[in-house]
Amino acid sequence: MLARFEERVTEFTLDNGLRFIVIERHDAPVATFYTYADVGSVDEVKGITGLAHMFEHMAFKGTSTIGSTDYAAEQVALDKVDAAYDMLKTEQHKGLHADPDKIAELEAAFAAARDEAQTYSTPEFEEALERNGGTGLNATTANDRTDYFVSLPVNQTELWFSLESERFLDPVLREFYIERDVVAEERRMRTESNPFGRLLEEFWTTAFKAHPYGEPGIGHMSDIQSYTRAEAIDFFHKFYNPANLIVAIAGDVNPDEIRTLAEIYFGRLPEGDRPDPVETVEPPQIAERRVVIEEQSQPIVIAGWHKGSVNHPDQAVYDILERILSDGRTSRLYREVVEDKQIALQAQALNGFPGMNKYPHLFLIYAVINQGHTPEAFEEAAYAILEDIGEHGVTEEEIERAKTQARAQLVRQLQSNTGLTVLFSYHEAVTGDWSDIFTYLDEIEQVSGEDIQRVIGETFTKSNRTVAMISTTTPDMEEMEDEEAMEEDMDEEASN
Repeated sequence: MLARFEERVTEFTLDNGLRFIVIERHDAPVATFYTYADVGSVDEVKGITGLAHMFEHMAFKGTSTIGSTDYAAEQVALDKVDAAYDMLKTEQHKGLHADPDKIAELEAAFAAARDEAQTYSTPEFEEALERNGGTGLNATTANDRTDYFVSLPVNQTELWFSLESERFLDPVLREFYIERDVVAEERRMRTESNPFGRLLEEFWTTAFKAHPYGEPGIGHMSDIQSYTRAEAIDFFHKFYNPANLIVAIAGDVNPDEIRTLAEIYFGRLPEGDRPDPVETVEPPQIAERRVVIEEQSQPIVIAGWHKGSVNHPDQAVYDILERILSDGRTSRLYREVVEDKQIALQAQALNGFPGMNKYPHLFLIYAVINQGHTPEAFEEAAYAILEDIGEHGVTEEEIERAKTQARAQLVRQLQSNTGLTVLFSYHEAVTGDWSDIFTYLDEIEQVSGEDIQRVIGETFTKSNRTVAMISTTTPDMEEMEDEEAMEEDMDEEASN
C-alpha cells in the first residue's frame, strides 16, 4: 500500500520552513485543503489558558483587505476597543479598592467601543469560499493541535491559496471580545452546567499533576474573561509561523502547480522559529487517585491509566486492546457489562486521551451506568475483565477481529480527501514522517496475545490508575442536620 501512495505523494518545504504534502487523487474535480498548526492548549501558560481555542473562533475573521467595509476606520475603532478594555482591566485589578461607579462607566465605554468596531466587520472571508463552492469549512482545536480545512472545486485552488496565506500573513482579530464572550458561554454550557463536563475536567486535572494535558482545553473561566487581543496577537506570532505549520492538499491537483502557487502566496510569510515542545514530563503516578462527585445526575465512571505517546513502541498493542474491549457487540465490555450483567447503558475503551497523543497520555475505560447499578459495580466488572485478560489472555479470534477492524478503519480514512489530509499531516507533525501511517499497519499485524498480556501487567495497575465518577444521590430533606447545612448545599448547587 505504501508503494502505491509514494507514487501519488509530493512533498516540499518552502524557504520559510512551511511544509507541504500533496496527495493526488483524480476521482473528481475537487480537493481538500488542510492546514495543521502544531499548537494547542498544552502550549499555553497560566493566565492565558484557552487562547489556542480562541483561534478556532478567530479562524475566518479576515484580514485588513478581507472582512471590513472600511479598514482604516476599523483599525482606529479596534484601537479604541483595546484602550477601553485596558482601562477597565486596570480598574478591576484594584480589587477591593476598585471604584464600582468607575467600573460601570468603563464597562459602558468598552461596550460602546466594541459595538462601534463591529459595524465595520463583514463575513467576507467565509462567504468568498462558500460562494465559490467551498464545503466543510471549519476549524478545530485539540490540546496539542489546531487545524483549518475546506473542500473546493479544483478551479478555485488559487482562491484558497490567496485567502489562506493572507490569513496567516495579515490576520485581523476583529470581534475578539465578542467571540471571547461566546467562548465563555461555551464553557458554561459544556463544563459548568454539564455534569459530564465537570466530571471530565475534574478527571484530567486529577490525572495530570505536572503536564499541561491537565489544563482544560477551553481554558479557565477567569482566563477567558481576562485575556486580551494583544496577548492573542503575541500568541499567534509565536505559534502560527511557517515553521510550525503543515499544509496537506488531497484531490484532483497537479503538484507542480501547487508548488508554484505555494511559493507565490505562502512564500510571502516571514520565516519564524519553531517553538520548543513542552518539556514538562508527568512524573510516575505512585498511588490511585479518585474523584467522586455526588449529585442528581446520570451516574458515570471514568478510569484512566498513564501510558506512552503515539510514538511509544506499544501504541499498536494498546489500539488492539481498545478494540477487543469495546469495538462492537462481541467486545468484552459490551458483552459482559452492557449485555449480560446490564450494569452499563454504554461502555467504551479509548486509547489516547486527552489530545492527539503527541505526549504521554491515558488509556481510558468509561461507562454510563444503568438504573439500579453503581459506578463501583462497573469498576469491579471492568477490572475483572482486565485481570482475566492479563491472566488468561485473549483468543486468536479476538485479535484477528481487532486487526481487521483497525485495517478497515485506516482504509476508509485513506479513501477520502479529508481523511488523507488529516492522516498525512498528523503523522508528519507528530511522528515525523507521513509514511508511518503504513508502518503502523505492519505494527498492527505483529501484535500478539502475549503483547496484550504484557501491557496489561505493566500499565493497568492500581497505583497507575485515576478514577472519577458521578455517584447519584437522592436528597432527603428530613435528613438535613440543620438549616445551615441545607443552605450550604443550595449554595454549592448554585455555584455549579
